[in-house]
Amino acid sequence: MFDPHAHSAASAAEPDLTGKRLLIYDDDVWIFNIPQLMALQAPDVHVLGLTITSGSGWHDENVAHALRLTEIAGRTDVPVVPGATFPLVNSEKMTERWEALYGKLVWKGAWMKQWVENTEQLMPSYHAHDVVPDLPEGNPTVKPANEIAANFMLRMVHRYPGQVTILATGPMTNLALAQRLDHRFAALAKELVYMGGSLNPHQQLASLAARQFAREFVHSPRREFNFRWDPEAASITLRAPWNKITMVPVDPSTHTELSPALLERMTRADTALTRQLRLHETGFPLWDELAVAAWLDPSLIKRSVQAFVDVDTVFGPGYGDTLSWAPGYEPGLGENLQQIVQELDMPRFERLLVELMNREPRGA
Repeated sequence: MFDPHAHSAASAAEPDLTGKRLLIYDDDVWIFNIPQLMALQAPDVHVLGLTITSGSGWHDENVAHALRLTEIAGRTDVPVVPGATFPLVNSEKMTERWEALYGKLVWKGAWMKQWVENTEQLMPSYHAHDVVPDLPEGNPTVKPANEIAANFMLRMVHRYPGQVTILATGPMTNLALAQRLDHRFAALAKELVYMGGSLNPHQQLASLAARQFAREFVHSPRREFNFRWDPEAASITLRAPWNKITMVPVDPSTHTELSPALLERMTRADTALTRQLRLHETGFPLWDELAVAAWLDPSLIKRSVQAFVDVDTVFGPGYGDTLSWAPGYEPGLGENLQQIVQELDMPRFERLLVELMNREPRGA
């Protein structure tokens, strides 16, 4: 059984958390990360740690980006905690076999060698899992926490029972490992908020970038990368006994784009953060930013629905696809009722981005 007192850090002096919302941010992003900055810049949020997994990029490179971000943000007080390198069951070889049987995937994250068709985005940087290229924002000098992400999550929910939000914007491998190590994990957390899954997204914006990111859902509306990278972990996590689950699927992201004009608004101040953000590639939907915003300010949610959600774990044409049922139609195998965010107030969402990114870094 997991021992929440086993780690020496558990005896460290407690910070003043009066009026703070406690957050563990679990992520897989391999670039200088706006959603992580949103959490770190929010004045009423205490980020207990950034836990890292593989997905869009390999774990080791993702850890390096997160460490460097905490340096630039002046937030090296926030631990960056290493997590899972590989999915529970899925693998690169299995994914290649799946593509040979059922067709090409638009995005494979760390396994992506080349685009299937011409695209505006840069060619993926394919490399081995233990290679960390030099980072565009500079290499970090601080080190990650000497702890495993699943153990860190367990230690935090035991220390602050009923108070910790788990915000997951990548594959759910770390969460599934924590749940399997200690069946009390989900129940001890306050809630789970995650970006993942898709129901029926449609193109909403007219730009070329928006058309490119909407094209994959024309024939596969239930396929989304975070679920697809580690379907078994996603199913384990979503069946765990959370007190509350908020799902932010791909669907509302088709209303968004990190356009040059929006990025200019987000970087009007002259800080270490904005100087780095000005180099951010534009043209991407704001997937994870929506999930962070929906948690920071739930009044931004204009439309949502409740449904039971799970993930297809059968290795067939639907492997990793989102499964959902209206209440009463679910099979009853442990699925949970979730709030599914369908639409956010876009003008207010963008104003929140602009306000948070132009703040003086909290650690300055």
